Amino acid sequence: MREGLLWFDDDPRRRVEEKIEQAAARYRQKFGVAPDICYVNAKAIEKAEILVGGVNVRRMPTVLPHHFWIGRTT
Repeated sequence: MREGLLWFDDDPRRRVEEKIEQAAARYRQKFGVAPDICYVNAKAIEKAEILVGGVNVRRMPTVLPHHFWIGRTT
């Protein structure tokens, strides 16, 4: 990842997809481009990889719970 943003959201009322969409919106606002990758805690999603609004979401055991490491791969 060339540029990244660490997003924290522990609100139990929001689904993980909503949290990723909010993180992606902030990333676009800050960097002027859309993110394409987001790493989440291994327990945040059931599958190893999902797609949320054009962002590839992958599990990573080193990401803390409720944190979303979002950015671009290129």
